[in-house]
This record gives sequence, structure tokens and C-alpha cells, in this order.
Amino acid sequence: MINYEDICKQVIEISKKAGNFIREEKGKINSGNIETKSLNSLVTYVDKTSEKMIVEVLKDVLPEAGFITEEGTETEQAETFNWIVDPLDGTTNFIHGLEPFAVSIALKENDEIVVGVVYEVGKDECFYARKNSPAYLNGQEIKVTETDKLANSLVATGFPYYDFSENKPILESLEYFMKHSHGIRRLGSAATDLVYVACGRLEAFYEFGLSPWDVAAGAFIVQQAGGKVSDFNFGDNYLFGREIVASNSKVFEEFSEVIHKYLGNPTK
Repeated sequence: MINYEDICKQVIEISKKAGNFIREEKGKINSGNIETKSLNSLVTYVDKTSEKMIVEVLKDVLPEAGFITEEGTETEQAETFNWIVDPLDGTTNFIHGLEPFAVSIALKENDEIVVGVVYEVGKDECFYARKNSPAYLNGQEIKVTETDKLANSLVATGFPYYDFSENKPILESLEYFMKHSHGIRRLGSAATDLVYVACGRLEAFYEFGLSPWDVAAGAFIVQQAGGKVSDFNFGDNYLFGREIVASNSKVFEEFSEVIHKYLGNPTK
């Protein structure tokens, strides 16, 4: 049996090491350093170098594990254990000198996330959790808020970079939250949005068009902090389903009902 606590400590260490590299490179990016993967989906040498650093260490942490990585440094998946890695979540923010941006690493055992670490570089904040543990921020236990009404909640979201098929319902949902919550924030890093729900800075988050590396660690940390996570149809297909709802437990039902109304599929 693997030691989740020991693995989590090692992942925290490599997350911070990659984060320090990212921090050192801030402000050095120019147009010649930026590549376009797809419409509005950008990547730099910082993303790629960070991922290589992370992957090389993780190979030693758990040699039998496979990988699901954003930049494709490693693509071979294993039967039982797989690392899910986003070496720089919030690349567009990083390129423009904005925060937040984060390193996100999760370990999946079969169909279950068992370790999650999100290191938000700008504020030097490390959020983490492991199987059967609480969630932590820089060593202090964190919890979601006790807010029980959407009207008293602060909501975060993100906008798709290239798949604009849901633009109309997304805009309709934004209008609803403008009128029925404390407000909406668009931070530009889904991993950060999720851990901000976990530590109580936000009550709720939703987004369409995400990938596993965007949400795996953050969603797990939300759950370990007492929150709830689902897809837009009250199901659990948020890791690979490209859609996610996350909130504290008390507002989750009201919040997810709204998301389902505007963005869910009634046939599911």
C-alpha cells in the first residue's frame, strides 16, 4: 500500500520548485516566446520546462504511475496510478503579468483522486490534500464557507478560449448571478478558483470547456475541505466531461440547480 502522506509531501516540494522557476521567469516573456496551440490557447517555454521538471521528479516518486499532462511531456497512462499535471494553470495571466497562476498536480488511483496539490505562485500559497485527510493551505487546515444562500455568495467562472458553442447560455447564467449573488469574478485560473472555494474566499465556481489537468487537484481539495463537486447535470463526470460545478455544501443544491437550468442537458 502506498503512503499518501509521503507522496503528498513530495508533490508539494516539486510544486514549489516548479513555482519558483515560474516566478523567476515572470516578466521575461516576449512575443517570440509564445506559441499558439489552438485559438487563444497559449503556451511558453515556461510551461514546457515546468512540466519537464515536474514529470522527472514524479517518475521517481511513483515509478509505476502513468501521466496525463497538458503539454504532452509524457502521454503514456498506466492501469492503476496516473499523475494529472498542469505545469502552469493561467498561462495567459502569466504572459500578461497578471495573477493568479498556479501549478496543479493530482494523483489518480483507478477512478479516484487520492492526492491533490495546487501551488498558487504569486501569493506563495500551497493548497493540498490527500486521501482521508482534511485540506490545507500552507500547513493550516481549511474549510469551505457556511454560507447557505446564493444571494450571499461570491461566484467565480471562466470563459471558453475556443469552444464558443455555449456562449448564449453562459451569458444568461452570468446575468442571473449578477442579479442574485454578491457578484462574479473571472480570475483566469480554474485551479486557483477551485482552491479559493476550498478555503472560503469564494462560495462557488463553474466553468465549461476545461480539461482534467485544470480541475483534478482543485476539485479534490474542495471535497476534502467539505465542499461538493459535480458536472452540469448533477453527475460526477467533471474530470473528463469538460464542465464543473463546485461550491460549499450548503449552497450547492441551489447553485447547481441554476447551472443545470442554463447549461445542463435535460436529456441526461
